[in-house]
Amino acid sequence: MEDNNYRLINMEDVVAEEVEWLWEGYIPIGKLTILQGDPGKGKTMAMLNLIAAFTTGRGMLEPPGSSMIREPINVIYQTAEDGLADTVKPRLEAAGADCSRVSVIDDRDKMLSMTDERLVWAIRETKAGLVVLDPLQAYLGEKVDMNRANEVRPRLKHLGDIAYENRCGMVLVGHLNKKETAKPEYKGLGSMDFTAAARSVILCAESPRDKDLRVLASTKCSLTYPPDPVAFRLSRERGFEWEGTYNITAEELLQSTSIKGQKTIEAKEFLAAELPAPGEYIPSTVLMEKAKEQKIAEKTLRNAMKDLGIESHKEADRWLTGYAI
Repeated sequence: MEDNNYRLINMEDVVAEEVEWLWEGYIPIGKLTILQGDPGKGKTMAMLNLIAAFTTGRGMLEPPGSSMIREPINVIYQTAEDGLADTVKPRLEAAGADCSRVSVIDDRDKMLSMTDERLVWAIRETKAGLVVLDPLQAYLGEKVDMNRANEVRPRLKHLGDIAYENRCGMVLVGHLNKKETAKPEYKGLGSMDFTAAARSVILCAESPRDKDLRVLASTKCSLTYPPDPVAFRLSRERGFEWEGTYNITAEELLQSTSIKGQKTIEAKEFLAAELPAPGEYIPSTVLMEKAKEQKIAEKTLRNAMKDLGIESHKEADRWLTGYAI
């Protein structure tokens, strides 16, 4: 039986294309990107400062990450959490954005969704090079369960098609779930299909080493080699400042988002300060007493020792602890 909807694509006929980037390694053009983090950790501030960079032509010099400079682009920024007049506009101005290049679809009468035709109309009217939906769950549509793959998948596919057909970056801003895991792929809120559909996933989290420092780290990068993490500072005195590349892993950042993870980090810092060089040992009882004084639980200390390759062995009538060699 003939089926008029049946069609084969022969790879010989496909014209190869190079991936283009708004921010190399982080935000591809024509693809979905997810920026995720806990509330209050700076992901929206980072996004608004990226918008400032993209709308002014200083795009790829600030933030750091590439020496490539491109023409200013127009941006559509949708937010369901912050006021335009008292929050978004002041933050864009503080970041030095060209606000004439930033548009918002008025959805006060009818909430915008990922499958809404107004999104395509706005992209084409403004010739937007970037669209941001913040937060992503607000734009799924009515009665859509973000934990159900069969409900989420077609909307993400539709959004990805819009990004590709209009050659724009598409960033979805989301929150993390409450699971105690250091595996980045399992920390996004909702169905795993969000992570699966995105070509780039970026974690925004507080540095465990500096409470004023936030880090953007790639947790999924399907189109090129993973980029180096980039840090920015949020302080009452100086506001937002890009700091440059930062030596930390996404797993370490995720540990810092939980009390359990923070305790493990503190235990590792304690061990690094107290233990001698590899091959040298100190009495285990002394180490345990010092840990107790620092209010570090024995179980937490032993988990940290295991992670760092620290061992204990008996010598004569006492136990000694140190780095394994």
